[in-house]
Amino acid sequence: MGNRKQKPPPPKIIEVDQKQFDELLEHAEAGQALSQEECQLLRAAFGSLSYLQNLLSQKNISIARLRKLLFGASTETTKAVLGEETDGTSSPAGVGAGEEAGSPSDAPQPAPKPPPPGHGRHGADAYWGAERIQVPHDSLHPGDDCPECQEGTLYQMTRPATLIRIVGQAPVPAKVYELQRLRCNLCGKVFTAQVPQDVGADKYDLTVASMIGLLKYGTGMPFNRVEGLQGSLGIPLPASTQWKLVADAAPSLRPAHEELIRQGAQGDLVYNDDTTNRILERMGKRLDKAEAKKGSAAESEKEDEEKDPERRGIFTSGIVCSCAGHLIALFFTGWKHAGENLRDVLVRRAAERRPPIQMCDALSRNLPGELKTILANCLAHARRKFADVVKYFDKEVRYVLKALAVIYKNDADARKQNLSPEARLQWHQAKSAPVMKELHQWLTRQIEDRLVEPNSGLGQAITFMLKHWSELTLFLRQAGAPLDNNLCERALKKVILHRKNAMFYLTDNGAQVGDMYMSLIYTCQLCGANPFDYLTELQRHAAEVAAHPQNWMPWNYRDALALVPATTGPPATATADSLATVP
Repeated sequence: MGNRKQKPPPPKIIEVDQKQFDELLEHAEAGQALSQEECQLLRAAFGSLSYLQNLLSQKNISIARLRKLLFGASTETTKAVLGEETDGTSSPAGVGAGEEAGSPSDAPQPAPKPPPPGHGRHGADAYWGAERIQVPHDSLHPGDDCPECQEGTLYQMTRPATLIRIVGQAPVPAKVYELQRLRCNLCGKVFTAQVPQDVGADKYDLTVASMIGLLKYGTGMPFNRVEGLQGSLGIPLPASTQWKLVADAAPSLRPAHEELIRQGAQGDLVYNDDTTNRILERMGKRLDKAEAKKGSAAESEKEDEEKDPERRGIFTSGIVCSCAGHLIALFFTGWKHAGENLRDVLVRRAAERRPPIQMCDALSRNLPGELKTILANCLAHARRKFADVVKYFDKEVRYVLKALAVIYKNDADARKQNLSPEARLQWHQAKSAPVMKELHQWLTRQIEDRLVEPNSGLGQAITFMLKHWSELTLFLRQAGAPLDNNLCERALKKVILHRKNAMFYLTDNGAQVGDMYMSLIYTCQLCGANPFDYLTELQRHAAEVAAHPQNWMPWNYRDALALVPATTGPPATATADSLATVP
């Protein structure tokens, strides 16, 4: 554009001490004529101030984002970004009605009733993982005469009275069985008490690996922290032992993980994104030593295929697939970006299936290369670019955020009505399309009429949204297309939590094991399954899982358990001789 502002050149650096500035101020305050050198110094000072202000105006978005990273941002909702909306700023057609429909009425609302005594945040039904203990009445039974009126007959009520009792214990508890030993004082024969039937032959039960995997890869507790916690509770569990247990359990889990990838590739909708990570084996001097030790040409060729020589970044890609009503979370750590990992997943897709909808941000590295998808871009990413500059372009940003608030409210209403993908598409075409059309016209007018500087924060946000408008508005043309990539962003929080606490993976094998556990655990959470129970049953029925992994997914493994013979599962019972050798 002809009138685009040119960036001022940087000022010439002049070395000045405090004494020179003090003398300049004294002469100026006394009304004395300034020398040529003092005038040049004053001109340089004002030039530096102007240049600094210009830099800050160009970089203020990054500084604001840095402030959020350092001090945190509680929310990016429209109300929090714009503040109290009392100035009556104009809104696009349909925005005002949408905002008013979603806001509380000005009429006084009745005060909420206080909760009844004993009412907690969670009812008894929320404790579905707790052990259920039936407590019969101590003196009465169904069918007895009523002791109160002496005429009625007692019957059992459908819903019992409940009492919740929560007891703390170590994450990995332990039992020490002290078997009584008797010895003959004549022949010396030793007789040892019989081992209880429910005691396994191994020191560590299968549930230990499940709990450790859930603690580390599900909640971000590193091995050394678990070791310290267990040691303080009197149940030692070294970090090296923890790793051995989860690594030894990995082969039993791998068939289910591979089946998750296969089924995820068949999904109609996929989300993907990535975040940085660390593998010490691939970093710095460790990488150079590892490459120097390679003697096999086949290994070198395989490494060349996986890694570009120019690459040094390490990423964990998160891929969330929606398939047959189930959500599948997959994680992959290594050199590859999210698009390359998505390509490796989609190559397993059945040839007869149509291309899936892909939701991601607008980075090119998120695309799966030559594999075709129906691309949708994240509306939340585009919205955030406007929210970051609200302090400097309040009126313009308020207009955009109000328009997008209507879109999100319409989508929330569609979820409340439980609309099908086709009905949701028609709903958005009727409710959201007019708002988005007017927003597009407004954005275009800002650029074409030169109402905004293209290099400013607002101009860059507008340019980005216009450039990716088709992908940002796929929800208006394609049934089932989401608005944003927030589902994948939430999945990557698992990776970020692990990275913040454990800092890194030591080796490629450790990263692969971590990816597998995270994939299984987070998929369980998305499907409402118990990840601890799921990991345990996969180990307990490893042979069945390997033979028919499709029957052992988080959403149907309980059905498979009902068909497994009763003889399958419980570990072999320990012998007295084997336990007698345990110190």
